[in-house]
Amino acid sequence: MRSRLGAACVVTLLLSVFFMAEPAQAATGIRISSGRLVEANGTELVLRGINHAHVWYQQQTSSFANIKATGANSVRVVLGSGQRGWGTSPASDVANVISLCKQNRLICVLEVHDTTGYGEQSGAATLAQAVDYWISVQSALTGQENYVILNIGNEPFGNQGYAAWTTDTANAIRRLRSAGFQHTIMVDAPNWGQDWTFTMRDNAPTVYAADTTGNTIFSIHMYGVFDTSAEVSAYLSSFTSRGLPIVVGEFGNNHSDGNPDEDAIMSYAQANRIGYLGWSWSGNGGGVEYLDMVLNFNPATRSEWGTRFIAGANGIAATSREASIYGGTGTPDTQAPTTPGTPTASNVTSTGANLAWTASTDNVGVSGYTVVRVQGSTETTVTSTATNSAALTGLTPSTAYTFAVYARDAAGNRSTRSGTVNVTTPAGGGGGNNGCTATYRIAGSWSGNFQGEVTVTNGTTASTGWTVTWTYANGQTITQMWSGQDTPSGASHSVRNVNYNGNLGPNASTMFGFLGTWNNTTNSVPTLSCTRS
Repeated sequence: MRSRLGAACVVTLLLSVFFMAEPAQAATGIRISSGRLVEANGTELVLRGINHAHVWYQQQTSSFANIKATGANSVRVVLGSGQRGWGTSPASDVANVISLCKQNRLICVLEVHDTTGYGEQSGAATLAQAVDYWISVQSALTGQENYVILNIGNEPFGNQGYAAWTTDTANAIRRLRSAGFQHTIMVDAPNWGQDWTFTMRDNAPTVYAADTTGNTIFSIHMYGVFDTSAEVSAYLSSFTSRGLPIVVGEFGNNHSDGNPDEDAIMSYAQANRIGYLGWSWSGNGGGVEYLDMVLNFNPATRSEWGTRFIAGANGIAATSREASIYGGTGTPDTQAPTTPGTPTASNVTSTGANLAWTASTDNVGVSGYTVVRVQGSTETTVTSTATNSAALTGLTPSTAYTFAVYARDAAGNRSTRSGTVNVTTPAGGGGGNNGCTATYRIAGSWSGNFQGEVTVTNGTTASTGWTVTWTYANGQTITQMWSGQDTPSGASHSVRNVNYNGNLGPNASTMFGFLGTWNNTTNSVPTLSCTRS
């Protein structure tokens, strides 16, 4: 969870010029060069990433691919060192996290969260304990210097005892280097990460000098303290003007301690080539749920904050560049997704139809699809969907339609149009399907699981019950159902009404829903049959 700041103050910045000495020895992999984060080959690396609360949601491994699909080039991953109630992240887990980052072409920023608010929050770990943890999992980190940045400890001091930040941070860096770590080290500010006392700002040169490799980057967390553009620019420029590397390791669009100026943070960072990582993908609690970028780890349901951070001005979809270690060129993404497959139609009723098509592919991931109606040279958007299927509603009986699909990626590039499918809706009334129709919709999907909904619409005369049947073609299974009684037989399902939704008036509708599993490859919409009693 994000921590809170207890107080804030505005202090006039007294900038001084600090000339950096050359490091005593060369760094390995990702490193600092002339105050900038670069890769081993010298290509500048501007972090554009998202924080992910892995230690609390270890089953949400699909989040790495979903974060990559936004266009992010990095992910900051929450780990545990064992001092707090969420337990320890063992070397095997660290190795798996790094593997997930590499599989999804993300730079991996690993952080220990147990240090959060030390001196003010009970049970918080010291930076020395965080170093003990890193040494205990060193086997998983050695050799990963091209892919991993080591963030010693999250927000290592609260608003008490923070005067020790300089000495404790410098000692932690020295111990890591003595233990043989060659990674870029990231250090968080005190005061719950927000440095309102300017302890990190004023002592950064001392801490930087403690690193014999010259390979340390400073991280500021921007929440309520940074609620004006002037405060944002003054703080960040105090580092860049002295040749000190800086990154915004966390920020949001709102917080319990004030309203940060996220527009200024993102604008200034983009204009000055400063990295930023937004908090956080999903899973927030304790009153800051609004900081979830997507709801319930579902990439198809972005929050207001997620939409702004990912797709807004100076957001990661427009500004992120994939690391060169993965083949990124450092130029804007202009590659459009491949063309979706020509859609096929099923369950065509007088007012709706289901469409499904072969998914597109893209270098940074497909973020969704747009279904259009084609009428000569005119295209009209019908619906948008995150999956390669759509349930269309509101169609007119006895009408001919032509539909096609576009894919789009996280950077906003659109594919060429798919082939078209012709759909003619039948006449309305109670004659078709024995007087009722059923429409199947995939409401959301995530790793190995999905949620489905079926809407039952009655004909022109009242009914006392209904039954919907279908057969899955891709091995899907149903694990839980509500507002319906299922009688499964292998891949086939027969769902009857329950006692409160069987009596339907003319043209009335009801819905039942369910949770199911799928193979993460194909989840095609089945053809439904509806009968009534």
